[in-house]
Amino acid sequence: MPGPVLRAVFGAALALGVLAGCSADASPDEVQYAGDYSSHPPLAVVGYPSTGTLGITQQVVWRIADGDADGLAALADPGRDRGTTEKTAENWIAAFRKGAGGKVTAEFYDEGSYRQTVVLYLHDTGQIKEIYILPVNMDGQGVFRVSMAEPDPGEATAVAPWVPKKPGELGSKMVP
Repeated sequence: MPGPVLRAVFGAALALGVLAGCSADASPDEVQYAGDYSSHPPLAVVGYPSTGTLGITQQVVWRIADGDADGLAALADPGRDRGTTEKTAENWIAAFRKGAGGKVTAEFYDEGSYRQTVVLYLHDTGQIKEIYILPVNMDGQGVFRVSMAEPDPGEATAVAPWVPKKPGELGSKMVP
């Protein structure tokens, strides 16, 4: 019977082999997503997101919380002016970074397979941020991106009159 040290070495080698074998199947994006998911507070969800709209919303909150303006701008609609996108990313981080690092509820309005309005409730700061998620074609693939066209800090922090003060008050349906 092997000793405890030999069993520990064997166990570590086996675990490393399993991890290395599994990691070959994961894309760099999947590895980054897993790291982001495990290093940020969970996102509470109200409404009915699609997989795509939920994924991009999580990434928006994470990039704001991390203060990653380049990463946030990379999530934008590629059809937008790059200067506008970069300024919007800076505005969102300056205004919402503290709140995005804590408890956040994302309310997804209406049906999410095409375009979706999402309202972020940043509980630690009491802030509210409305974002728009839309599908775009990138490199022949249909992906979701966020509309980032708020280069004015006042516009970036404005809350539309229809947005409720608490998640779920409208039943996740848009007010016409």
